[in-house]
Amino acid sequence: MRWWDIEPVLELEKELFPDDAWSRGMFWSELAHARGPGASRRYVAAVDGERIVGYAGLAAVGGLGDIQTIAVAREQWGTGLGSALLTDLLRHATAFECTEVLLEVRVDNERAQKLYERFGFEPIGFRRGYYQPGNVDALVMRLTDPASAPATPSASASVEETPVQGTETHG
Repeated sequence: MRWWDIEPVLELEKELFPDDAWSRGMFWSELAHARGPGASRRYVAAVDGERIVGYAGLAAVGGLGDIQTIAVAREQWGTGLGSALLTDLLRHATAFECTEVLLEVRVDNERAQKLYERFGFEPIGFRRGYYQPGNVDALVMRLTDPASAPATPSASASVEETPVQGTETHG
């Protein structure tokens, strides 16, 4: 993901997460840490034709990775794009030498929870009222060894090098 992707990413963000969408400033801040020799972030955007249809981000500090965001346009659900994005983030968590990866997911987002469970994430707790302003709880999940995360058939190829059912991904 690059700075010029922020506006289309924001459109998708607001469509998918109307109550708790990230702000423009949040994306700018994250991308500021994604380039250069001291990079501690990985952000990718998936493009289908001219339209961004997915994006994902990882922060890595001191051996700990944190999945910051994963989003896939509704018309892309079930295509394997979410798995491909997650595979890319976990590959980079390994490159960042992360020994574990954490994430928060809305307690009412069963679709995402099932994706994370397929990759070996396990629930470890809750963050009450984490998603604001809706006051929705977050389930905290952990993957203890990102290097050994199973790659599903739809996620085995690099999202940078191989389109996922007509979708290109740019890091």
